[in-house]
Amino acid sequence: MPALRTALLQSSGQLGDVAANLKLLDEAAARAAAAGAGLLVAPELFLTGYAIGADIARLAEPADGPSARAAAGIAARHGLAVAYGYPERDTERHGVVYNAARLVGAGGTLLANYRKTHLFGDFELRWFTPGDRSVVQAELGGLTVGLMICYDVEFPENVRAQALAGTDLLLVPTALMHPAEIVPDAVVPVRAFENQLYIAYANRTGPEGDFEFVGRSALAAPDGTARARAGQGEDLVFGDVDPDVLAASRALNPYLRDRRPGLYGALTDDRT
Repeated sequence: MPALRTALLQSSGQLGDVAANLKLLDEAAARAAAAGAGLLVAPELFLTGYAIGADIARLAEPADGPSARAAAGIAARHGLAVAYGYPERDTERHGVVYNAARLVGAGGTLLANYRKTHLFGDFELRWFTPGDRSVVQAELGGLTVGLMICYDVEFPENVRAQALAGTDLLLVPTALMHPAEIVPDAVVPVRAFENQLYIAYANRTGPEGDFEFVGRSALAAPDGTARARAGQGEDLVFGDVDPDVLAASRALNPYLRDRRPGLYGALTDDRT
């Protein structure tokens, strides 16, 4: 099976301007496809900006809304899969909005839609409702691909659930802020190593409202190395998700085989 060349878009786009951000996504997809990528991953809430606050009522869309159709067209036009973050309006529950990520295939078909399960800070808790499915997966290029968003990956149980479900590549659209640089620099590579999977972590960058995003997007491999790494500014970086490297690493690393789940009951006991 050939490696999946993966592009990570590190950008904060234009706050509140969905049309401009779709244009940026289109341009990044064109560059990624020209470089041989089969997958482009954009940051958390990329279509609207992160610091949208009260504008969330205006900017949130249903999962199959006009922006979803536009993003599907971008994927189909350039012939690569695209993952991106956006605010999803629940069409059945008035006023409910999720911090969501969507993965569309190279033909423009929906592969997966994920709602962030672990909301970070007062801002997200005020404006979003947490999702209730920790493992959302799709098949892409012979790989099992999972979705998370930013803070989700910082919970070891969360990533372990993906590993146990067979995820090979975990996509993590992100809006990580200063001073949490330890997450892309150390936590994400460790998560990839301890769970024997790839993690594509695509972050926002620069100031936005009250937030300062730190960049440092990375494609972490199952050996704990970063196969692609961005700096702090706007960037588009590339790395390969190689099934042969994954198989070899899993053969050498016994973490998942040597688990003793009977000892871990306290992890799901709400009293602890």
